[in-house]
Amino acid sequence: MNIRLMLWATMLACSVTLEAKVTMPQLFQNGMILQRGKAIPVWGKADAGEAVTVTLNKKKVATVADADGRWRVDLPQMKAGGPYTLEVNSDGVKSEKILLDDVFIGDVWLLSGQSNIDVTIERVYPNYTDEIDDFSLDKVRLFRVQNDTDTHGVKDDIRPTSINWKPLTKQNAWLFSAVGSFLGKRMFEKTGVAQGIIVNSWGGTPIEAWISADSLRRDYPMLVKRVEFFQNDNYVKAQAQANGEASRRWNEMLNKEDNVQSYAQPDFQDNDWSVIDQNNWNWRGTGSVWLRQHITIDKAHAGKPARLLLGTLYDQDVTYLNGRQIGQTGYQYPPRRYDIPEGLLQEGDNVITIRFINKNGAAHFIPEKPYMLCFGDDRLSQNPMPKDVIPLSPSWKFHLGAEMPPCPGGDVSLQNLPTTLYNAVLHPLAPFALSGVVWYQGESNVGNPAPYADYLEKLIGCWRDRWQQPELPFVVVQLANYDGRQQTGMPRPITYQATPVSTNSNWAQLREAQRLTAQKMDNVELATAIDLGETVDIHPLRKREVAERIGLCFDRLVYKDKKVKLMPQITSFTYGKGRIILTFDQPLRPCGELFEFEVVDKGGRAYNATAHSEGRNVIIDSPIDYPKLVRHAWKDNPLRLNAYAETGLPVGPFELLVDRVADYHPHN
Repeated sequence: MNIRLMLWATMLACSVTLEAKVTMPQLFQNGMILQRGKAIPVWGKADAGEAVTVTLNKKKVATVADADGRWRVDLPQMKAGGPYTLEVNSDGVKSEKILLDDVFIGDVWLLSGQSNIDVTIERVYPNYTDEIDDFSLDKVRLFRVQNDTDTHGVKDDIRPTSINWKPLTKQNAWLFSAVGSFLGKRMFEKTGVAQGIIVNSWGGTPIEAWISADSLRRDYPMLVKRVEFFQNDNYVKAQAQANGEASRRWNEMLNKEDNVQSYAQPDFQDNDWSVIDQNNWNWRGTGSVWLRQHITIDKAHAGKPARLLLGTLYDQDVTYLNGRQIGQTGYQYPPRRYDIPEGLLQEGDNVITIRFINKNGAAHFIPEKPYMLCFGDDRLSQNPMPKDVIPLSPSWKFHLGAEMPPCPGGDVSLQNLPTTLYNAVLHPLAPFALSGVVWYQGESNVGNPAPYADYLEKLIGCWRDRWQQPELPFVVVQLANYDGRQQTGMPRPITYQATPVSTNSNWAQLREAQRLTAQKMDNVELATAIDLGETVDIHPLRKREVAERIGLCFDRLVYKDKKVKLMPQITSFTYGKGRIILTFDQPLRPCGELFEFEVVDKGGRAYNATAHSEGRNVIIDSPIDYPKLVRHAWKDNPLRLNAYAETGLPVGPFELLVDRVADYHPHN
């Protein structure tokens, strides 16, 4: 029996050896972009001791797989060019060859963070219809890292992905990052060389998830212990199954009780339903509510295809027109843009019906969004708005559908735990050569901004360590303006407060952490979006402008273009009784009074201050004699910001300590 077992084991070992293949990570695919001007790492796995040879552009490098079967070569740095074929040969028991075609040498950018990197071309399309329709750049290639987590430790490779070095076209970019798409296009137009855009992001994730355990362990041991709790796979699986069953049961009960078949029908009699105003309404319950609106369509528009804009709704909706479902959205953030097919709109009375489904919070409409029917060839555009529109009324018929208890359970959400994304989707990407990194994240950390500067420094440090590039360029995108109160379902008007004011915005504190980190660390630049946001939308749509500002930062960081002017920076200040003069590194636009400047006394009370610009100076007249701090745009949503450089870039948010004598400069 023992002899038979030994023979079987030997045969199995031989079988495995004969079937072993030389493999490469998921990043290495046809159509890939490799970084110019740097050594090009190429790596993979093979049998232990197997010889591997890599050839690209007439450059050949050989190596031998180590005892664990890992191999790596570094091809010499090359100039931009292509297309080439990357060839990998092995001389093991079974000689093998890997050929990757259509490979270019150019620039490679890694974009990471949370949902504002995730926001797709589809989402922003109405703002840039003509430009996106013309997307056709073969030398801009898109790669989307597939979401994954790991609580146990770092992984060797990422999961397969459907967007793997696809050329930039409207179709390929439709569900790809808008910031990434516009950045690739912008950098190609500037350089003329191939551009690779790797997007590695996950909506709603905190910065801690993207930092290595080694970087957190000393200063934040509880964070590491927190993720260790979820290293029990049986617990995680059981919790996920329980949550799935709870959600299915909740929806089953909701649909059984709700009168879906009747309320959506155009001939349903809704005369006894109450009337609500969408601008002054929310429903704080769980379950479903129904809203109906009758709209009269004239003969000229009857039967025409149209697009229904329903702004943004909280939380889920299913929307019907004349009893036919025309769209549904499963969560609060996406704009509701529902296409109406030809022939559905009839002359005379038509009925729009919305079924709100809510599991928590308050069901409500988001203000300041478009609510209308759009007709004509330009109906897909929102910049500018279509010429032929029929606005909806803010009045809706309202009826309670099915009231439900809260859905039990709690999502494990491994992606929100410390280190899990670093382990699964960041660590495996190195040492793939990069030109630079974009970090756009922070919304999920505004609840506790105090440690963010330290977290961000640790993230940049551990990523640079992973790539063994201590000067790897980083661009940090500063959070856009946004009024988080809108998520409560009780919108409040935005007003400019009289002095004294009390502002200690978490959003402003996190933006300051981003600014100070960029100022402190070498080869890090800040791209502000403080004037590109939306009061009511945490996912603003002006992503091309964000990409342009990121590109300007890389012009300075990577291409060393000293002519490029970035966001204005304070170079010095003077201080006197009731007056502070800030001197910037470039001239500002003259515009009369500047808003969103304030001063803070030693007791922490903030006061609005009068300010104006003269060349490179901003002169601030303080309502108190000797303030401790000067602030600019220190709010969640500083709508009145109007301090801009002559280049068109805004003076970003900052907080400046001015009461230390050593920092004073006497007035001239």
